[in-house]
Amino acid sequence: MTDQPDVELRLPAENAYVSVLRMTTAGLAARLDFTLDDIEDLRMAVGEACALVLDGADPDGQLSVGFDLGEGSMRVTVSADSASGGGPDTDTFAWQVLTALAHDLEAADRGSRRSISFSSSTSVGMPS
Repeated sequence: MTDQPDVELRLPAENAYVSVLRMTTAGLAARLDFTLDDIEDLRMAVGEACALVLDGADPDGQLSVGFDLGEGSMRVTVSADSASGGGPDTDTFAWQVLTALAHDLEAADRGSRRSISFSSSTSVGMPS
């Protein structure tokens, strides 16, 4: 993986823009041949990650999402400028949902930004 994501979006740190990120996520996952169920799980995971990083975000800050694309897989990093400092709260229902939907989950406090990274892959060809 490089330092630069394959696709990156930067938007105002407001909940109103989460739907844009969910739609972008779905489009990228469809290009990677994710199943409809996998796409919906990934959209939900991005929504939950956004909820976690936007809690306590600087209202004048940025919400960023980076997508590292692989063959049938995607690594997503969601981050926002933090008004209060500290990493995302991992003792929430949103975190529990995220752990059920994603793999290799990481929450971090990167100075004035809080971030969440996770991986997802298509279930096509995987044993049920």
